[in-house]
Amino acid sequence: MKQLFALFLLFMMVSCHKPIFNESWVKKTAPKQFTARFETSRGNFEADFVREYSPLAVDRFYSQIKHHAYDHTLFYRVRPNYVAQFGISDSTSIKNWNKYKVPDEPVLKPNERGAISFARSGKDSRDVNLFVNISNNSPRLDTLVAGGVRGYPAIGKVSSGMNVIDSLYNGYSDAVFAEFQTMLHNRAAFLQKFPKLDSINRVYLIRKKK
Repeated sequence: MKQLFALFLLFMMVSCHKPIFNESWVKKTAPKQFTARFETSRGNFEADFVREYSPLAVDRFYSQIKHHAYDHTLFYRVRPNYVAQFGISDSTSIKNWNKYKVPDEPVLKPNERGAISFARSGKDSRDVNLFVNISNNSPRLDTLVAGGVRGYPAIGKVSSGMNVIDSLYNGYSDAVFAEFQTMLHNRAAFLQKFPKLDSINRVYLIRKKK
């Protein structure tokens, strides 16, 4: 119950202090390489991102980090031995980012253990949801055709703290999808159904290379 109350307070805080969205955010170019730190309810992990892996997607993720889009969010889907998925859960923020689609790009970096990729549901649909590969999902996720699009381009990889990913609560697995809209529109009700989900407290840049 304490964990549920703490998560609810975090969501209320972030929803009341969202910065006004600016179109200029989606026009920024990311550095060639950068490292981000993820502070989570299970501890911290760091990940390195390389623009050449998927330039348009890395540009978008860099901008989202710069503007705190993934602060106070959930690892809402953790499927054992597969992926840990997270994303923006504020419906207003999602609508703002989704106005500006990220065009599809080829897979240049494999979905090996620790690789981070955008989830998608069809053509030009990478937006605000990502996953960390818990297992080596290459070549399956590199070549899988879904929604008419081939593969999930990795944009970076966990460089330290993979044990944090391994420790995320995974008891709900894919069951959360039945209540996905509840997460977007009624967080308190969603967390009552899935109180053990782990959270991302904040994500921020710690190194970058022009």
